[in-house]
Amino acid sequence: MRSYRVLFLTDHTKHSSENSLYAIVRQLSTDKRCTNIDVASRGLAENDLFFNAENLSQLTAVSADKQFEFDPSGKSLSRETRAINPDDYDIIFMRLPRPVTDKFLSLLKIRFPTTLFINDPTGIITTSNKAFLLEFQDICPPITLCKSIEDVISLSEQYAIVMKPLREYGGKGIFKISNNLVSVDSTEYEVRDFLKTVEKELISEGYLAMKYLKNVTQGDKRLIVVNGEIMAASLRLPPKGSWLCNVALGGKSVASTPTNHEQHIVQRINPLLKQHGILIYGVDTLVDDEGQRTLSEINTLSIGGFPQAELQTGKPIIQMTIDKLFDYADQQ
Repeated sequence: MRSYRVLFLTDHTKHSSENSLYAIVRQLSTDKRCTNIDVASRGLAENDLFFNAENLSQLTAVSADKQFEFDPSGKSLSRETRAINPDDYDIIFMRLPRPVTDKFLSLLKIRFPTTLFINDPTGIITTSNKAFLLEFQDICPPITLCKSIEDVISLSEQYAIVMKPLREYGGKGIFKISNNLVSVDSTEYEVRDFLKTVEKELISEGYLAMKYLKNVTQGDKRLIVVNGEIMAASLRLPPKGSWLCNVALGGKSVASTPTNHEQHIVQRINPLLKQHGILIYGVDTLVDDEGQRTLSEINTLSIGGFPQAELQTGKPIIQMTIDKLFDYADQQ
């Protein structure tokens, strides 16, 4: 049986008691295939050079074991630290919340070309860009990459659309266009006037335009996928009077199950994601105008919800995930 040295990259200043890192590390620490676990945080000043991609040869980290717990003061990741050499690890586990720059991800892969990353940094660059959905137009709502104000207006004259900046996250920067009006946070603006405020980004990178689905209030379902297998699903419902399925804005999340069509969606996207070195990812689906679940987002940077999935399903989701990851590592 092969054993592995594992390094987690994270940012403890963005954590809460719900963060999956702690439960994953505790479970991993009891696994005989793991010889040691260290966790390095972007939240430590000592690691600024590393996470700013100025010096990728040294990090400050803490050793983690089955007592590893979230501490709101951050002490679990800031006390008893020591300097480590990232070259000493077989697996680097990416648990970094955004924002993460493409420069950092690119240099990380160049600096550690033989290290197994979960997920692969260059794969994250490609797949976390919302334009990646254009690879799967057959299982998405109607989507278009818009690069100008005229592109957006022309499309919005055909049907209501939701505009998504390509590299934002957590619902940031999203707006809806309907009847020549832009809706942002319950406020409406004339469409051309508003688009002038985002024209620079529109021209330089583009926005992904997605047809607004009349059934959006039926909820945004998140599927947690590990190496092609759906481990759990949860349905996020929008707050009353809103079309955004955002729990932080007053919505709610309930346990759910994947449909046969959602299984098909994962089977359709997994080969290309695996080709890019993506093993753990989140898939979001919405109900389209015909009542069928359709692909709306793919999330590949830092997927959470594992402890919650265990509670909802009664299954050992974290251990199942660890088994799949070590099986994959053994094959490399």
